[in-house]
Amino acid sequence: MSGKTVWITGASSGLGLHTAAALRRDGWKVIAGARSFREEEGADGIVRLPLDVTDGESVRAFCRRAAEEGLPDALVQCAGMLVLGSCEETETEEFRRVMDTNFLGMVRMNRQVLPLMRQRGGGKIVMFSSINGLLGIPFQGAYTASKHAIEGYAECLSLEGQPFGIQVMLVEPGDHRSGSDKYRPHAAAMTEKSPYAAAYKSATDRIHRDETGGSDPDRLGRIVARTLDRKRIPLRKRVASADQHLAVWVHRFLGARVNRWVLRCYYIRKKPVKPE
Repeated sequence: MSGKTVWITGASSGLGLHTAAALRRDGWKVIAGARSFREEEGADGIVRLPLDVTDGESVRAFCRRAAEEGLPDALVQCAGMLVLGSCEETETEEFRRVMDTNFLGMVRMNRQVLPLMRQRGGGKIVMFSSINGLLGIPFQGAYTASKHAIEGYAECLSLEGQPFGIQVMLVEPGDHRSGSDKYRPHAAAMTEKSPYAAAYKSATDRIHRDETGGSDPDRLGRIVARTLDRKRIPLRKRVASADQHLAVWVHRFLGARVNRWVLRCYYIRKKPVKPE
């Protein structure tokens, strides 16, 4: 892939950081963006530029500066966050922040990059979804909604981009050892007084254990890099453990009642507190 250029968002931490490093090792010229970056080229050869995907002007400024380094043969979008909380008690503003980062951030980037790819006769767009883009788990309503939005949007984009040689791929990771609690805040209303408190504690403890003991993020980065090397990329690339693949299969084929029972047994081991 010598001479190929990739732009990548959300590259300061988590799966974006590991994916950027893997692409660089694979021979790509990597132009990486994140809110915490100042403009520089690191010793690892990655060009880092400031980028806030929730800010249209920041997106445009990143794309203008990145184009000076090299027009994108591929765009990889990893920027994301979640808010842990019940659907009832997660504020509308908290939902908005998650959707603005995870989903609309991709929309903003794509609107800038698509004309460049059309003019060049093609390109590859990779959008990080999640297992949560395929099924919902308790107390991740905002995150799950944003990932479901990405799944549907990517299908539309794939159909529209095909005549122009633009390929689209969804990466659907399961739990990986990565990320920071900075990007996993708890909804402000989730306190011990919440009627969901016991179930919430059970579920978030399980989520934390699964992430802490999750898969190797370096392996995921290598898989993304290898897949991008192909002439044709798949619409979906799920990178998950065997039990998470099984959970998707249960959700798809065994019906809502069985799926709900399995997920409640796994995440919620305590009965909800009855109001006084």
